[in-house]
Amino acid sequence: MKQTIYLIRHAEPNYNNHQDDERELTAKGLQDCQLLLDYFKDINIDRIYSSPFKRTLQTIDELAKEKNLPIQIKENFRERKIDDVWIDDFNTFSQRQWQDFNYKLAKGESLQEVQDRNIQQLQEILKEQETSIIISSHGTAISTILNYYDHQFSFDNFQAIKQLMPFLATLSFENGKLQDFSIRNLFNDQIVYTKRS
Repeated sequence: MKQTIYLIRHAEPNYNNHQDDERELTAKGLQDCQLLLDYFKDINIDRIYSSPFKRTLQTIDELAKEKNLPIQIKENFRERKIDDVWIDDFNTFSQRQWQDFNYKLAKGESLQEVQDRNIQQLQEILKEQETSIIISSHGTAISTILNYYDHQFSFDNFQAIKQLMPFLATLSFENGKLQDFSIRNLFNDQIVYTKRS
C-alpha cells in the first residue's frame, strides 16, 4: 500500500513570546498559511495530526476547516525541549546537538530523544492504513525524522531550511518503507532537498 505523509513546519511565530507551547503566529505567519490552502487545494487528505503547540495548530487550522477534518493532537510531534530557560545563542547550541545527537542541557531533550519519539509516532500512524496524511510540527522535530531516513541530512541542511516558515516535507511510503522524500519551499514552489531510497 502506498502512503504519503505531508510534514508541515509551522508558519512564522512570535519570538517575543518565550513560552514555547503557547507561542502564537505573527500576522505574517497567519497570512502565510494561505500557501498551504493553495498547495493542498486539489489534494485529498484522510487525516490531520498536529503537535499540541499553539503555532502548529494555528498553521493548519484553516486547512483542516477546508478539508472538513478534525485536528488530532499527538504529543510526540511537539518541538524539542531546549531547557527551562530561554537561550540566546540558539545556533551554537543547535550545531552542538547536530554534532552529538545525545547532547542536551540539564532540563532539555537530545535530538536522539526527539527523533525516537517522532519516529515511534510516525510508525504508529503508518499502521493505521490511511493513504494521505498531514502532520503539523516543528523545524527541529521534522528534521530529526528526515535524518532518520537520510543520515546525510545534517546541521547544514537544517540551517538551509530554518528560515522557511512554513515548509513542506513530502514522504512517500510503500508497505511501510520509505521510497523517497522531498522538501518544498512553499514561497517559490521549488524543491530544495530530495532523497530517494
